[in-house]
Amino acid sequence: MRYQTGGDLLVAVLRELDIGTVFGIVSVHNLPLVEAVDRELRFVPVRHEATAVSAADAYGRARGSLGCALTSTGTGAGNAAGSLVEALSAGTSVLHVTGQVESEFLGSGRGFIHETKDQLGMLAAVSKHAATVPSADAAGRVLREAARAARTAPGGPASVEWPIDLQYAAQTDTATHLPEADVPSPSDAELAAAGATLASAERPVIWAGGGATRARAQLADLLTATGAALLTSNSGRGSVPEDDARVVGNFATAPAGRALLADADVLLSIGTHFRSNETADYGLRLPSAHLQIDLDADALGRVYPVRHALHGDAGEVLGRLLPYARPAGPAWTERVATVRDEVRATLHDSIGPQAAICDAIRAALPREAVVARDVTIASSSWGNRLLDMYDPRDNVFPRGGGIGQGLGMGVGAALARPGAPTVVIAGDGGLAVHLGELLTLAQERPRLTLIVFNDGGYGVLRNMQDRHGDRRAGVDLATPDFALLAQACGLPYLRIADREHAGPVLAEAVASDGPTLVEVDLAALGPMRNPFTPPVKIPVV
Repeated sequence: MRYQTGGDLLVAVLRELDIGTVFGIVSVHNLPLVEAVDRELRFVPVRHEATAVSAADAYGRARGSLGCALTSTGTGAGNAAGSLVEALSAGTSVLHVTGQVESEFLGSGRGFIHETKDQLGMLAAVSKHAATVPSADAAGRVLREAARAARTAPGGPASVEWPIDLQYAAQTDTATHLPEADVPSPSDAELAAAGATLASAERPVIWAGGGATRARAQLADLLTATGAALLTSNSGRGSVPEDDARVVGNFATAPAGRALLADADVLLSIGTHFRSNETADYGLRLPSAHLQIDLDADALGRVYPVRHALHGDAGEVLGRLLPYARPAGPAWTERVATVRDEVRATLHDSIGPQAAICDAIRAALPREAVVARDVTIASSSWGNRLLDMYDPRDNVFPRGGGIGQGLGMGVGAALARPGAPTVVIAGDGGLAVHLGELLTLAQERPRLTLIVFNDGGYGVLRNMQDRHGDRRAGVDLATPDFALLAQACGLPYLRIADREHAGPVLAEAVASDGPTLVEVDLAALGPMRNPFTPPVKIPVV
């Protein structure tokens, strides 16, 4: 195939990948790409390159597919690095296409506009895959190889730098669809040994991580066959709908969750990396009879000892384990349901007036709706646990813990799923990191409710300093008048200052067919019963 410019080729490849919306910032070093995408698909001009990647990341998560971001070279590509780190940490599929200086001057170090030292090395450090387009005839192959790398589980971001002269050049595309990567599979002997352990279980627990979201049917079958308790990481939420009585959820470190694990005789973990904040800095004790399934060979036994390491695709391995399943006794099933209710009731009580907001969000949202969350107290304390998820594609949040990515993720998810409402939970401090994206929200007008929890700074770090020190540093911030800010951006504004406001305000916002900014005035609403601090260790001096 012949294409007039690289932009026309990019559009053709994106159509192959079923990507109809692209996020980015236009530049002299990506102009042919942006012009073609804007003409043939939908180009969303965000206000910062980090948001372009965050939005593309969430676009892919909400659709269960791949997202695409376009950035400029040099500083522009550098601005995208933080969000590429998030996608790498989360294992989510993003195709990041960035510009590059003219191929004649590439690597010359002469200070050509937008030139940076070893841009490819920088991209390789924060991406699963990174490549340079070496010629106009190779661009199609390079793009498809990057897309395949991004989508091959465990996924991640793939970055392609494209010299501007090669973008303008006529393209000859000789590449065909690339074959899918081979998927490892445990041997029959390994499965039989693991199956024997599973068959011996009287008090089984399954721990579902992000890898389990690609094996929902098989997980549900095994859960039914075993009567196991289901714990999840944050990434595994929604693998089984969380209103199911067998789903204890993301509560492994809660006292009742710990007790359940202590009494379990077999643990099957699926695609979870046992992150520090979900294991009390690796202080959580797991059963010695541990079966672990993961596509990432390095994850097997990396954090906790494993009796049976099963390297393979979760769906395939779970299907092969199912014949070995034996039901747990009714006493265990009853205990699982009791623990599920206990951990939720305890957390609901501990968050005080914010419980009304959690309840109101779930009441206002239909069953199919995206909940995107920035790193803030509301998310970390109850949004990541108490607010039920029914589908993993609805569960969008920065898994690497980076602040400020929530709004961009919400925009991407909302444009991926225009038929369903999206809610974004953010703090005033996190929102300030990319405050300019309010203008993207106003311009693109997705069906998105932005809930800003305003406590005048970085509340979680403030709580840590108040608990462990005698003074505050860097946590108290100037906060805008959100009503005036919304007015300046042309956004509808609502306010919650009392728990009685939560239901009607959020019902009105979610029912809107466009964006709404909802401010939660935490000073007026009142404090949590127990101030939230993150599960990190502070040395005692």
